[in-house]
Amino acid sequence: MNDEYDEVDELDDEDEFDEDLGALPPPAAPVFGLGDVPEGYRSGFACFVGRPNVGKSTLTNAIVGQKIVITSDKPQTTRTVVRGIVHRPDGQLVLVDTPGLHRPRTLLGERLNDLVRTTWSEVDVVAVCFPSDEKIGPGDKFLVTELAKVRKTTKIAVATKTDLATPDRIAEHLLDIAELGRETGTDWAEIVPVSSVGGDQVDLLAELLVGLMPEGPPLYPDGDLTDAPEEILAAELIREAALDGVRDELPHSIAVVVEEMGLREGRPDDKPLLDIHANLYVERDSQKGIMIGKKGARLRQVGTTARQQIEALLGTPVYLDLHVKIAKDWQRDPRQLRKLGF
Repeated sequence: MNDEYDEVDELDDEDEFDEDLGALPPPAAPVFGLGDVPEGYRSGFACFVGRPNVGKSTLTNAIVGQKIVITSDKPQTTRTVVRGIVHRPDGQLVLVDTPGLHRPRTLLGERLNDLVRTTWSEVDVVAVCFPSDEKIGPGDKFLVTELAKVRKTTKIAVATKTDLATPDRIAEHLLDIAELGRETGTDWAEIVPVSSVGGDQVDLLAELLVGLMPEGPPLYPDGDLTDAPEEILAAELIREAALDGVRDELPHSIAVVVEEMGLREGRPDDKPLLDIHANLYVERDSQKGIMIGKKGARLRQVGTTARQQIEALLGTPVYLDLHVKIAKDWQRDPRQLRKLGF
């Protein structure tokens, strides 16, 4: 990994990153003709929503069967809409992982909340996650009240993290979820307790979600696990590695952009090497020092961890060239938010 550390006060025009993180794209063209689709085959979109850190991303990875979205104990880890594709004999389920709905403190926070609300109206099913080791709170009630305004979308409730709660606590939690539905006028199509870590009832949840999808052909080719570009997946894995061990406001200030990515020319076919050149942005010089660490030790660890994760996901050896740059107050600056892809 390259040990060079760069600083910029504003992103230059050539740093622009145009990935649109807004509304869902139109579904892909059906993979095969209607005559080839098994009778009763279903396909569609489901969205996991909830407060930050309720287990949405972990649950997405568990159902897909492979890590496609990053996880962290830091608030608002998820910033992009990433779709995981689940292939079953009876249907195809496209899981949409979204940021947690929260009280925004920055323009970035406002845009993430807008992204969540837009997604609600564009999917077939919204699954609201309530962690079993926490009581239903004002944040949950606010979210479900907002969701109740979306009339046409089917809604289910998922009691996550059941491995962290006793059977009595889970039973009480399920009753509280049902009562929240009554209070907000939300008709839960299902209430399902699951543990992503233990795998408890994950398959059942996937089966229930497929059953709620409309009948139709597959939307993505067999074998595809996500429609996210590899550059986005790599950038997210770098950010996940950077989030590990940082505290206070720094997690919110970290953004990653992959500037260039491609197979190195001149390599034999049986020994490919994927070159990735990426910039890791923070908002202040003090944060830059934290991210780099003493004599660059922390940045090297971030690079090593990220490289291993990218190699595991893409199945190709990686050379990661990682730089740290400063984009002052980017979370509050519309121009810099646009250039960072938000």
